[in-house]
Amino acid sequence: MVYHSSFVDEEGITKACGFPLLPLKSHIRGPAPVSDQGKTDIVDEAITFFRANVFFRNFDIKSPADKLLIYLTLYINVALKRLEGCRTLAEGTKAIINLGLEDVPVPGESGFPFPGLFVLPQSQKEAELLRNYLKQIREETSGRLLSVAYRPNGTPNKWWLAFAKRKFMNIIVP
Repeated sequence: MVYHSSFVDEEGITKACGFPLLPLKSHIRGPAPVSDQGKTDIVDEAITFFRANVFFRNFDIKSPADKLLIYLTLYINVALKRLEGCRTLAEGTKAIINLGLEDVPVPGESGFPFPGLFVLPQSQKEAELLRNYLKQIREETSGRLLSVAYRPNGTPNKWWLAFAKRKFMNIIVP
């Protein structure tokens, strides 16, 4: 059984292209509302549920937050693939920074991994809002992922990096 997001309440949450712009516990500037540091946010859920959800080929969507969870699960898979050859935390940080510098496609653009799952942007403003949110959430996810993919002494955690070989929803990661 797939783990679903606990963020099912949609009241007061802004959406862009079907993505809910959920609050983040983040110091990174961006369009995401700031969440209470003591609460679990969508990035925490994505990292916590990743090792279970990555085994599934199908994902039954029960709320818009599940779509964001799917996107983050694939992003974590891509990030782990980049970290696979990095033997130290410094190398891993460099690889993650390079991943963060790549363009962030939005629905309707080439390179977006889930065509048809999300609504196309109605305006350029909505596309830029989503692009900035995805960039912010990817940066936040990358930072938190480094803390679980590497041990405190800077060596790789094989129990996390082993999941780089998995294909989520049969999507081949470049």
